[in-house]
Amino acid sequence: MPIYSYEALKSGKQIVKGEVTAANLKDAREIIRKMGLVPTRLNEFVDNKKRNGNLSSMSLVEKIDFISTLQILLSSGIPAVESLMFMEQEAARKKIRDISRVLKTQIMGGSTFADTLARYPGIFGYIFIGLFKAGEEAGELEKTLGRINGLLTKQANIKAKVIGTLIYPAFVILLAIVVTLVMLMFVFPAFKEMFEQQDKALPWITSMMIAAGDYLKQYWFTIPIFLGAFIAFCIVCLRWKPAREILDKTVLKIPLLNNLILYSNYSNFLSVLSVSYDAGIPIVDCLHLAVITLENSVLKTKLSSAIVKVQQGLQVSQALKSTKIVPRMLLFMIATGEQSGRLGDMLEKGVNFLDRTLDGIIDTMTKMIEPIMLLVIGSIVLVMALSLYLPLFQSYMQ
Repeated sequence: MPIYSYEALKSGKQIVKGEVTAANLKDAREIIRKMGLVPTRLNEFVDNKKRNGNLSSMSLVEKIDFISTLQILLSSGIPAVESLMFMEQEAARKKIRDISRVLKTQIMGGSTFADTLARYPGIFGYIFIGLFKAGEEAGELEKTLGRINGLLTKQANIKAKVIGTLIYPAFVILLAIVVTLVMLMFVFPAFKEMFEQQDKALPWITSMMIAAGDYLKQYWFTIPIFLGAFIAFCIVCLRWKPAREILDKTVLKIPLLNNLILYSNYSNFLSVLSVSYDAGIPIVDCLHLAVITLENSVLKTKLSSAIVKVQQGLQVSQALKSTKIVPRMLLFMIATGEQSGRLGDMLEKGVNFLDRTLDGIIDTMTKMIEPIMLLVIGSIVLVMALSLYLPLFQSYMQ
């Protein structure tokens, strides 16, 4: 769906700016009105690819590389244009060299660094741009780059932990599939002639395995077709909004996996909230930036509704509590921070709490995955063994 930028009146006098995603202008206006605002200007963004020119978005690793290099150069007293010029010539990654060249050219043309970045949301992302703009306006750009670098490094670590947890079961399942295919296509056909010499009918499990092996050996080309169709189906489910919503709701009902999804999303959400609040960004804008990091559509919808309540005057802790999905410990810490005037400190403590909780969940999952995988492999071996040896037992008992 297209993205619309807007200007609106809050409480009849304060002008606020922001962005909403909607199917059309009418829906965009309706969304803005539901936020308690009166829209005064509404423009549709052009497609990100057109806005970004020939540049493509950066991966998480590339963003970390770009920011860390820029931070080092700026902290050494090198002006922004010269820093970008150096990165254009010396950066190891071609994408960073290209981006540095474009940014350098526009800054030399009179644009500020933050305004230049804002022209490329598809490359840098709204979180990067929002924090960078706040840092430049506050005159602490180097410190803000350090915050962004720490934030992205943390997100990369969380992503690596989650992927690392899922790699082992994925590898075991893939290995089991390969072994099963080899058994069906090569082992069972070798025993087929011997089994046919028996007078008694074959056990149903053996007959089924032999039939499957014959089919796969004759129509082996259906295997890559099936795999391709399965991968395409997964991609459609991840990209098609109705299917993605169903998938997001389903994973939140699976024990243990739901905690992994919830707390990894919460950790990213609160980290961005903490860093942006520490950078001096208004709390509503902090919440908008934090919601962008959420990958689960259920969480994103519910926490987006909390932003509307904060705009209407409700405290952050009460607005988050109304969603009924945020951990009580986290709500208590945020409420304490609001009451004591130390929200920034409590947000940081909340991030540490979520990190410890997430580490515990990952450790528990890692310990549980091993026996589950052993059970899966054992079941496959048992089925294959029974399929091969039941006919032999029948012949011995004759």
